[in-house]
Amino acid sequence: MTKNMGNIDRVLRTILGVGAVAGSGVLGFSTGWGIVLLVVAAIMLLTSAIGYCPLYSLFGIDTTCSTDAITDKHHTFHLHRTV
Repeated sequence: MTKNMGNIDRVLRTILGVGAVAGSGVLGFSTGWGIVLLVVAAIMLLTSAIGYCPLYSLFGIDTTCSTDAITDKHHTFHLHRTV
């Protein structure tokens, strides 16, 4: 498993995961929507922690910065398809 998520993507997923846990707490952890939010939070936090998203691999998406992107001073976020 090669990492296919960049740092910005990982931070956003962490924020969404924490928000989903908070939302689940507001709705009630044992309610249907609370459980759905906990599952979403678990997926977001797990993929963020390991830096790999299976759906990205399925669709050929890679949000990591390439060496070309590092030399480009105006480049802040890079999304490219892998072949």
